[in-house]
Amino acid sequence: MTGAQPLRFVCHGCGTNVDPASAFPFACPGAGAGDDIDHVLVAPPPEADFEQYESEVSRPLTRRPVARRETGVPPDALSADTLSLRERGDVAPPSIPSPSGGRWREAPDEGAPDQGPPPAPTPRHPDIGAEDNPFLRYRRWLSPYRLARSRGLSDGAWHDVVGELDEALASIDGRGFRRTPFSHEPGLAAALGVAGPLWIKDETGAVSGSHKARHLMGVMAYLRVLEIARSPLAQNLRARRLAIASCGAAALAAAVVARAADWPLDVFIPADAERSVVARLRDLGATVQICERRPRETGDPCVHAARRAVARGAIPFGVQGPDNGAAIEGARTLAFEMAETLAAEGADIETLYVQVGGGALASALAQGFAIAAAAGLISRAPRLIAVQSAGCAPLARAWTRLEGVALDKAARSRSRFMQPWDKAPASLAHGILDDETYDWFEVVKAMRDSEGEVVVADEKAIERAFGRARQHTGVRASATGAAGLAGLLVRPAAGALAAVLSGIDRGDG
Repeated sequence: MTGAQPLRFVCHGCGTNVDPASAFPFACPGAGAGDDIDHVLVAPPPEADFEQYESEVSRPLTRRPVARRETGVPPDALSADTLSLRERGDVAPPSIPSPSGGRWREAPDEGAPDQGPPPAPTPRHPDIGAEDNPFLRYRRWLSPYRLARSRGLSDGAWHDVVGELDEALASIDGRGFRRTPFSHEPGLAAALGVAGPLWIKDETGAVSGSHKARHLMGVMAYLRVLEIARSPLAQNLRARRLAIASCGAAALAAAVVARAADWPLDVFIPADAERSVVARLRDLGATVQICERRPRETGDPCVHAARRAVARGAIPFGVQGPDNGAAIEGARTLAFEMAETLAAEGADIETLYVQVGGGALASALAQGFAIAAAAGLISRAPRLIAVQSAGCAPLARAWTRLEGVALDKAARSRSRFMQPWDKAPASLAHGILDDETYDWFEVVKAMRDSEGEVVVADEKAIERAFGRARQHTGVRASATGAAGLAGLLVRPAAGALAAVLSGIDRGDG
């Protein structure tokens, strides 16, 4: 790590920078009551020029793409879609569905002409490890690892941090972190009327059944590094409870990760949360607090309650950037995995459809693809299309208001663009009914840079996407988890497309 750039989180609204070794990179310390600035601390890309990044926080993270032929591309001979999602580590026979419903690559027809020996596998990117756990494989691109090394911890110590948490996760949830399938789905493409290739990233077999645990693993790894490095920030850290506001999937992820770390957790959830989610939270030892929506109340009552808990001393343990800048980074690993597979296949995707509620997933994917493009892993970041439900679409409203407005000005007048949805949110895709898109700015920045847009899907499109995904992939994604595909139905794009199925259907609402 000698010669590395300074490790700083930078607020994209006010420019405040935070050294995570001496201050928590949670809510921006530069935020003032009523200042109307969109304060979110963002982990800079690895080895970024810090001064340039600090002075250009309103600009995208992408740098000039480097051609793959100049750099060499990953990974091993196998791409992520040929890897078992669980602990097995073996390779499924050709043409057999993967454990999570993804598809393995087809074996060549027996009658096909002999094409000679397969090409030698391209070399792995020098920053990417050989491990299957994404928090080990991509550790050099993660700020908790960089912090650990800067505090004198060895590479082996990081393996211990991740390995101990992963072992506990496997005992609690039946699985630890592994790369998840990312593969062509021609049957689904045909059913949706898509002419070009359709790539699907399946996160339903991941820890706690969605991508959310990736966000929180990044936060917990940071907290554990503070403890092991005996940082002054670790003093009395265990006396502080974790707190999260969630309608379900994020709460489950938080409870699983908190249990693995033996850390007490308070969960603030709505009255209509799924019964199975509430029962599982209690089984995991979380303290559950139901938050009723009051008449004429604006904003999410669960978020309000969680923020009050943080004001009393709790550690923010949700996935949204404004409350915890360290939460976004862990889910960048999703984009790293997708980019690695594309590089191994010699492929690109033109457009990425992402379901958006609070915006953390879209923000993480955009940042992750920007880093992958800057590293030369892929030629460019894909065009980002954010998909919202017609029952709650604050990002779509903000996107319309942003037309012709410079982003640096928008970041300093948040309430002109991002406001709580003014009706009671309702949709089959209930997991994206956030009153506000909390990470809206990073999402609109990525859409501006990639010439993307927001698509609003009605209930018919959401229901159809949900059914088609189940029928043609076998993946048990919830309506929320398949909502990105609804955007594809509403506004199909040309070229190679991709979407993420994240959030397993728990079957009770």
